[in-house]
Amino acid sequence: MNLINEMSLSFPSKSSNEAFARSAVSAFVIGLDPTVAELSDIKTAVSEAVTNCIVHGYRRESGTVYINGKIYENNKVVIKIRDKGCGIADIEKAMEPLFTTAPEEDRAGLGFAVMQSFCDKVKVKSTVGKGTVVTLEKVISSGRFLSRGR
Repeated sequence: MNLINEMSLSFPSKSSNEAFARSAVSAFVIGLDPTVAELSDIKTAVSEAVTNCIVHGYRRESGTVYINGKIYENNKVVIKIRDKGCGIADIEKAMEPLFTTAPEEDRAGLGFAVMQSFCDKVKVKSTVGKGTVVTLEKVISSGRFLSRGR
């Protein structure tokens, strides 16, 4: 599978930057000519992943959120959202609907479930004390094929 395009960005772990992340990723993907629904799916999944970094990864501490996006020749979009926060001790438990590490903040514990419902694949890797990487994959079925150099 050939890589067609790639982008990277990083920003402080402030809740106000969640909208920036969502907009930046959607601007990156827009060249594939996704439907409104496909673009909304990606924006929602990215929003959830970034919010998890800010709320759970850094737990009221300052940090940096990193995003890497790739587009492959078959209109496959792969977005990795990473933090260098506290990490997740039990990924399987964390991915259960309604589980949250911040119940005092009225968190619903649906972030991973939302990501899974809007993406073709969601992968989570984490190391306690070192951080978490969430990889979101989605094929833009309505999109046009982008060739190299375009």
